[in-house]
Amino acid sequence: MDKACVRYIVNNVDEVLPFYERLGFEVVMHPAPFFAMISRGPLLLFLNQPGAGGAGKAMPDGRKPEPGGWNRIQLRVDDLEAMVAGLRESGCQFRNDIVQGQGGRQILLEDPSGNAIELFEQG
Repeated sequence: MDKACVRYIVNNVDEVLPFYERLGFEVVMHPAPFFAMISRGPLLLFLNQPGAGGAGKAMPDGRKPEPGGWNRIQLRVDDLEAMVAGLRESGCQFRNDIVQGQGGRQILLEDPSGNAIELFEQG
């Protein structure tokens, strides 16, 4: 099966790698300090620093790639409360508290660069 590929712009690749490894990602490649490719299940996540490589280049109008925003990946978890408690203990930042939606419960976690990750528990 092909993997879904997503790219996140991060402030510092070396800083965010331990964060993503805690979420169950494995490093596929880390050829340079400004880029890494990591994987979790069918998701391949590219981590890129601003200014580095083609994805980090400024747009013709001068806008520069930067981390943050509201687009996000969703990671399904079995025990949302336990995962959130463990992440809070380790100093991770959240944008909100656990909320109940139509298909389950969710919370928005931020990586060290401010990119959103939705943790979702079905049910």
